[in-house]
Order: sequence, then C-alpha cells, then structure tokens
Amino acid sequence: MKKQPNTVFIVSLLISIVFIIIGSLFPTEFQTKATAIQNFLQEKFGWFYLLSATSFLIFVLYLAFSRYGRIKLGEPDEKPEYHTVTWFAMLFSAGMGIGLVFWGVAEPISHFYTPPSGEGGNAASAQAALRYSFFHWGLHPWAIYTLIGLSLAYFKFRKGAPGLISSIFTPLLGEDKVNGPIGKTIDIIAVLATIFGVATSLGLGAVQISGGISYLSNISNNFTTQLIIIAAVTVLFILSSQTGLNKGIKYLSNLNIFLAVLLMVFLLFASSTNFIMNVFVQSLGNYLQFLPSMSLKLSPFRPSEAGWIQGWTVFYWAWWIAWAPFVGTFIARVSKGRTIREFILGVLLVPTVFGALWFSIFGGAALHLEIFNNVGLNKIITDKGTEVALFALFENLPFGTIMSMIAIFLISTFFITSADSATFVLGMQTSHGRLNPSSITKFIWGIVIAAAAAILLYSGGLEALQTASIIAAFPFAFVLIFMMFALQKALSEEKK
Repeated sequence: MKKQPNTVFIVSLLISIVFIIIGSLFPTEFQTKATAIQNFLQEKFGWFYLLSATSFLIFVLYLAFSRYGRIKLGEPDEKPEYHTVTWFAMLFSAGMGIGLVFWGVAEPISHFYTPPSGEGGNAASAQAALRYSFFHWGLHPWAIYTLIGLSLAYFKFRKGAPGLISSIFTPLLGEDKVNGPIGKTIDIIAVLATIFGVATSLGLGAVQISGGISYLSNISNNFTTQLIIIAAVTVLFILSSQTGLNKGIKYLSNLNIFLAVLLMVFLLFASSTNFIMNVFVQSLGNYLQFLPSMSLKLSPFRPSEAGWIQGWTVFYWAWWIAWAPFVGTFIARVSKGRTIREFILGVLLVPTVFGALWFSIFGGAALHLEIFNNVGLNKIITDKGTEVALFALFENLPFGTIMSMIAIFLISTFFITSADSATFVLGMQTSHGRLNPSSITKFIWGIVIAAAAAILLYSGGLEALQTASIIAAFPFAFVLIFMMFALQKALSEEKK
C-alpha cells in the first residue's frame, strides 16, 4: 500500500514558519494588523463565543446524565489506563496550570479595582472579582475541553478511528471527505490553533518566571531574559518529550499537583484561614447563582461594561477554544477505559472545584491584604507588571522568599508539562493519528512552539500573545459546533 503524503504536517509547518518569519521581520506591523483583527472579532462576535461556550456546557451535561453515560470509552470490560489521581494530575497540568498560577492573584485584584460595572475597591466589587474569576476558569472552559476530549476518545477507543480531530466528523461527512481536503483542513486548523494557544501560555509562563526572578534579584525583566528562559525550558521539555507519555509527562504532572497543593495549603494557613474559607463558600454560591446570567451577558446598553466583557470573558472563551484541540486530544489519550459519565463528571467538575479553591485562597489572601492591610498590591502590579502579582503577595507573608522560589519552580514544571503535552498532541495530529508519534516529529513541533512564543513576545508582549489566541480560536469554534452534531449522531446509533 502506497504511503500517503503527510499533508497536515507539511502545510501546518509551512504556515507556522511563514508566521514566525513575518513576526520577526515586521513586529510592529504584525502587531498592528493582528490587533485590528482581534478587536473586530471581539466586538462583532462576542455573542457567538458566549452562545457557543454555553451550548457546549449544556450538551456535555446532557450526555453525562443521558443513557449514553454508561458507554465505555473502549472495550466493555476495559479498565482505565491511569490511576484516577494521576489522570486528574495529567489533565490539569495540561489544561490550565500555568494560567492559574499567573492569574490567581492578578485577576481578582484587577476585577476588584476595575469591576464589570459600578465602582471598584468595595465589598461589591470584591464579590464580583471572585465570582468572575470562578466563571472564567470554571465549568465553561472545562466543558470545551470535555466536548473535544470525549469526541476523540469515543471515536478512537470505541470505534477504532484514527486519533485525529477530522475522524470525529465521519458520521456527518463520510470517510471519503474526512480523508480528503475537508478533513485535512479541519486537522490543519486544529494544529494551528494548538500552536498559537500553547505559545500564548508558554509566553505567559516565561514572562512570569522572568518577573519572579527579577522581583527576587537584580536581573532585569526584559525580552532577553524571557528569551533565555524560553530557550532553557525548551531544551527541558524536548528532553522530557523523548521519554514518552508514561515517564516525563506522568511524573511531572504528579509533581505539579503536589507543588500546587503545597502552595495552596501554605497560603491557606499563612493568611487569614477563616476569611478564605468564608470567601470560598460565599463565592461558590454567588457563582452558581449568577451562572446563567453571566453565561449570556453582553451588556449592549452599557458600552463600558460591554468593553469589559469583551476584554475578559470573550477573550477567555477564545483562549480556551484555542487550547481545546491540544488539551482535548491529550485528555482523550489518557482516558481510555472510562465511561462517558465518569469522563464528563471527572473532567468537568474536579478541575472546576480545584480552580475555585485556588482563586479563593490566592485571590482571597490578596484581597484580605489589600482591603484590611492596604499593602498596595494593585500599585505594585501597575508599576511592575501583572507577572509579579503572585510574588508581591508572598512578600507580605512568612517564608515569602521560599514560597516565591517554589512558585517559580512550579511555573517551570507547568511550562514543561504543557509544552511536552503539546508536542505529543501535535505529533499525533500530524502523524495520521498515531498514539505514539516519533521523536523527530515532537522535536520539530517543540522548536516551532518555542519560536512562536518568542516571536509573539518580541512583537508585542502579552497583547500579541492574547491577540494570537483570539484569532486562532475563531475558525476552530465552528469545528466544535459541528462536533456536537457528529458525536450525537454516532451515539444515537449505539445499541440500547
């Protein structure tokens, strides 16, 4: 049988190289054009992002409690490939580890002083700050991951299809179209969304590591420092990727969870424990109470509030959609042997509760210091950048320097596992769906991701990173919408 040319790999690689060249040669022009596209998408299609994300959440909850929930992702008697704790650790480390560490303090403080509506710096804005932090990192983003992860796992382990996103659309398109230009286009869109989505978070990781090192020493927090960090971590995650799924990613994911829980427990008892737990309980109640209205809120009659929603909620939904092909593929790969109900409830609820605890502890501790001790965290963030928020918090607590060093190490390991997982997924998506892609393929994608992150930082810092996510996510949102119909059609054909 004649071997098919790897069109997805070749086209995706060429587009990525062109982007890197343009970004390096014309950074200002690239940033200007990209920002114009971003503003257009956020302003004109915010409604589309909100409706899409809410539809994904409703759909996966329906599947979890439907008769399809008993279906096994694999053979009927198959056992899960990974222990439950390891499974949670791996999906969480790939899903949003770097983002939680970066925004755990910065986002609640930002919302506290600049809420979506009303005056900032008061009790109402503090409640809104944590409610929206829960919202942006809760059920909606994990529903996006759940949809694509479940679809891939079902078709791969239940139907024996290739581990490609295009294979999900066989019930709608037929095998000929899935194996033809339409299917290749779907896979190329997924690969490009993965590259830009992962590059965004890796850029954020490099910025925060650089900010932490600068905050604790005399080393400058500039592009040169960030580039050195990207280069160093790239070497580490490429080395890790060569060890395979059951070594590097598995061990580092378990280490990530251990360090993250260590920081959470320390901060819970080093700060005002009773205040934080009260914040958690109340904020969880507020989140659940306002979830329906926040899910569809665009404030067309209040331009300033609409701008806030576009800048935060719409951006986040686009960011999660950009990450979806990467995280979804990785979650699917490590979820063989679980039922649909177990998969959905595990992927949807456990990380949501963990994220709520994270923001309650880190955001709650920061708000307690800001409100009752007036330490000026917001001024520090304004003067030195969002990336120093976590370290400014630790500076006001016992053993702050030690905790800051642990945090820098945690960000680095999250950095490595995210990039390691991404090269694994990109290798799968550009190797005809192979569950164990070749080392050279993973190496090539590791270099491309690192170069993309570096170019995005060079051309405009955090704004360029965010812009790339918004743009890359838009076409993939349509892929996710049709994915719901394809999965529902396939499930409806299952024997009762």
